[in-house]
Amino acid sequence: MRPRHAALAILVTAIWGSNFVAIRIGLDDIPPLLFLSIRFVVVCVPAVFFVKRPAIAWRDLALIGIFVSLGQFSLLYIAMHLGMPPGLSSLVLQAQVLFTVVLAALWLRERPSRRQLAGVGVGAAGLAVIAIGRGLTSPLLPLAVVVLGAVSWSIGNVLTRRAGRVSGLQLTVWSGLVVPVPALALSWLVEGPEAMAAGLSAFGWEAAASTAYTAYLASLVGYGIWNTLLSRFPVASVTPFAMLVPVFGMVAAAIAFRERPTLLELLGGVVLLAGVATAVLRRRTSGADAPASGVTAPGRLSEPAAQAGSPSR
Repeated sequence: MRPRHAALAILVTAIWGSNFVAIRIGLDDIPPLLFLSIRFVVVCVPAVFFVKRPAIAWRDLALIGIFVSLGQFSLLYIAMHLGMPPGLSSLVLQAQVLFTVVLAALWLRERPSRRQLAGVGVGAAGLAVIAIGRGLTSPLLPLAVVVLGAVSWSIGNVLTRRAGRVSGLQLTVWSGLVVPVPALALSWLVEGPEAMAAGLSAFGWEAAASTAYTAYLASLVGYGIWNTLLSRFPVASVTPFAMLVPVFGMVAAAIAFRERPTLLELLGGVVLLAGVATAVLRRRTSGADAPASGVTAPGRLSEPAAQAGSPSR
């Protein structure tokens, strides 16, 4: 990979990491489920008229959308609305890689390597340290909701793995079609019509900028560049860059909101990322680095599993 391609990969991770700050800004005035519905309307329209539908069954497309987009993002948005810091959210969501390893073993009978199992164990220890550090200073509910979002994303990863090779951009746009109506219905039931009306009336330039960033930059531009890199270079050369997402996320949150993790949260984050790195990184072997896009070879993490920050999309 040439320096300019590495720079593009780093640019995407910076966009995805900063996406958590953009989400947080949008949630200042808009209820989370309503904001999620608006975001995916912008993601899908007009892109759905220009991006080809992925060659998978409608049922699989809907299920992937339910878990990767609706489940993951609704839980993330709710957790951040409840007070989960954006930088820490970008870090904890990395647990989806570890959950994907476990679910792929149970569901798809993909036997994890010793390295992956060790990564799961180290990552789980990191999550426990974060929970302890978080519990000493703040309620644990927002943290638990983000972890549930990571679980939802991991289920979607396994569904994507089962569906076969697909373009991430196509999947983002077409699976996103299942989000707006259910999110709007949940907003009506959970947040209430009065909160929805107040949110829409308060939809100013900050909410519009946040929506544009999350929909266009993070989802469409980010995935367009990322999948181009995946089509030209080995998956093992591209996906490790995704571990920079929480680094950029925490730096962006520190700049925007003066977010400072506690010592235990920081220690747990380092351990969690070490577990993710152990699960994702692997020694190169002959024939293992053939260029691929979308889903990797059987027994390996799918591309979405190796990415951080779905909210990045």
